[in-house]
Amino acid sequence: MSLTYEICIDSVAGAIAAEKAGAHRVELCAALFEGGLTPTLGTVRAALAAVSSIKVNVIIRPRGGDFIFDEHEAAAMEHDVALVREAGADGVVIGALTPEGTIDRPVVERLIAAADGLPVTFHRAFDMAADPFATLDALAGLGVARVLTSGQDVSVLEGAPLIAELVRHAGDRVIVMPGGGVTARNVSRIVAATGAREIHFAALSEEPSPAVHRNPYPFMGGELRQPEYRRLVTTGAGVASVIEAAG
Repeated sequence: MSLTYEICIDSVAGAIAAEKAGAHRVELCAALFEGGLTPTLGTVRAALAAVSSIKVNVIIRPRGGDFIFDEHEAAAMEHDVALVREAGADGVVIGALTPEGTIDRPVVERLIAAADGLPVTFHRAFDMAADPFATLDALAGLGVARVLTSGQDVSVLEGAPLIAELVRHAGDRVIVMPGGGVTARNVSRIVAATGAREIHFAALSEEPSPAVHRNPYPFMGGELRQPEYRRLVTTGAGVASVIEAAG
């Protein structure tokens, strides 16, 4: 059975690298350090213009932290879904929970309506849900195309037993897509253990900044600091290595 490969990216260059390496789809994000936030509309448009044979799904998530959103955040996500749909995105990636760990049905229904027929992925908010099977059933009933999950564990390897149960439970109603800690070393074990038909991973490598002039004193972020003169970039070789290892 052939696998569908989805690559988590944060740049137009990442979309191009994923396409050249033979991936089927990308999840376009900003702020991967936060777990992925809504990218700018300019980035969405530029990515769509730069690739032709690969699907571009766009995450809609206004901030990091939990997945409990207030009315203003829900309104912002609704607008963002409509904007990326109008820009030509192939799908959207959403998620919203109640404080009790159930799907925030009014918000999710609102975002699905804004997608207006685009395929919808429910992101790893699923991994914070209280009852994974009831949540999967509810999402299938809402017409969600796929659910991204690490099996509610630290990575897909630890979560593989639950993912396998979810794959069986879902049947043909909704796709269960493992994601979180997938590498070339473990992807074949993950596929064998879970029975998944789609796999989600990042292929990031460190690359130095091209900056010649460097000021070592200021930092642009908070106290948890990443180096200013280092980039993480999606590489075609990294994507290809996981695809080859899975085969």
